[in-house]
Amino acid sequence: MSLFGFNAKNSTDTVRQIADECRDLQQATTRGELGAKIATLVLRHSPIDIQQMKRNFGKKVEDLSPEYRDELIRKINEHLLGTYQAIRLGNQQGAFGTMNEPVTLLQKSYWDMVAGQCGPDDQKPKIRFLNYLLAAFCMFVQNEPGHAVGTPFPGGDTVKVIDGIYYCPVREMAGDVDAAICPFCPALQTLAIGYLKPPVNATPHQKQEFIRNCHDFHNFNG
Repeated sequence: MSLFGFNAKNSTDTVRQIADECRDLQQATTRGELGAKIATLVLRHSPIDIQQMKRNFGKKVEDLSPEYRDELIRKINEHLLGTYQAIRLGNQQGAFGTMNEPVTLLQKSYWDMVAGQCGPDDQKPKIRFLNYLLAAFCMFVQNEPGHAVGTPFPGGDTVKVIDGIYYCPVREMAGDVDAAICPFCPALQTLAIGYLKPPVNATPHQKQEFIRNCHDFHNFNG
């Protein structure tokens, strides 16, 4: 059953519950323990909720150019459902029990950021929290980027993996975005001042537009 049908009168309880769950997630000491805790929370939701997230994201980026928008939506949708299924499968197979690597202090601090973002001013705290849970699973349990390999960014570059190392074109460009997952992501900044393949004939204005669009449209919050 979907968990997104709630009204204003219980939103305070929702925010308080999310804060409590963030504190519990912060207590996890290993990748496996964190993975199991995330799985418990994510699997309260159904694939219907993931479909709602996909529809919301489609509306958010509907003003982008069609060619770029369609590829971005395809990769985000693929990533959302794929991560949900990976969590369900890992939980069924007991895969988290063998992950003994410690959770770092930086990773623990992620949940402070999440609790702050899923606050009383958020109209959809449950959707936003689900998105942060999925991102955390990718980054902290799977050791993969918060944005999947192949995710396109303005300027023509994408998240890449080269010799087992992940690279993202905006890894170091989100310091002023409070809700950004970038500071917690295991990806490295893409080489060659932000681009493995620089945009053809890019002007300084186009590069600034690239950064602004990444901030506006890639910090998906449901």
